[in-house]
Amino acid sequence: MIEVVTLGTGSPIPDPNRAGAATLVRIDGHQLLFDCGRAVVMRLAAAGSLPMLLDAVLLTHLHSDHTSDFNDVITTRWIMAPVESPLPVVGPPGTRRFADRTLAMLTDDVGYRRDHHADLAWDPSCSVTEVVDGLAWEADGIRVTAAPTDHRPVAPTIGYRIEAGGRAVAIAGDTVPCEGLDRICAGADVYVQTVLRDDLVRSVPSPRFQDVLDYHSTCEDAGRTARRAGVQTLVLTHPVPPPAPGTEDEWVAAAAAHFDGEVVLAHDLWSVTLS
Repeated sequence: MIEVVTLGTGSPIPDPNRAGAATLVRIDGHQLLFDCGRAVVMRLAAAGSLPMLLDAVLLTHLHSDHTSDFNDVITTRWIMAPVESPLPVVGPPGTRRFADRTLAMLTDDVGYRRDHHADLAWDPSCSVTEVVDGLAWEADGIRVTAAPTDHRPVAPTIGYRIEAGGRAVAIAGDTVPCEGLDRICAGADVYVQTVLRDDLVRSVPSPRFQDVLDYHSTCEDAGRTARRAGVQTLVLTHPVPPPAPGTEDEWVAAAAAHFDGEVVLAHDLWSVTLS
């Protein structure tokens, strides 16, 4: 059984109803966290999980809105674990340096807590695997593979395909349509894609805001990718700009115009289970 939970469905634009980008995948007792945006630990708790229960954190890329609470995952796992438990982390090249810098940033806090807790006899740590294309993580019949995506000038970026029990889930992260995206999505039961509405972005007279148009998928792009890959369910997340109340159906309709399967505009803690 595979359960997909969109812990956080927000974007860099603050939204009181949407935490930062993060998706939890639970498979037969294993828990994999994809990206670590704002408030991820709070959303993990709401989903009945905590950082010390995670088998791995898998990052699609190192943009701040996908990694801002990585430090909270590390700290909470460390302070709540009864024994030393390095955090397995998977991501594109640069992830090891990012993890090292995050641990360095936590140096003062680590010192304070170790001075206070005699039984906390170890520092937090990460076991990092960097990958661009190929096997990312596997255990007990669960296989996670990575493929390169296109979010340039952010590079390299990757998406993930999770396979278990004959079912498959694709988690794309930020990307425009590309060969690697098609590969992780091929025949997937669920495809999770960050999206924007280009019509709404273009209506805002800000060059900096309009810059996002060239490296994210639109709802229409996501629909075309889903159709091309033969996906069953397309899950739209990380909507830019945040949907105004009552307009959610417009986002779904934009993707559905190019894809005949199920389309969902996810909210925080939305979930689907594949049996």
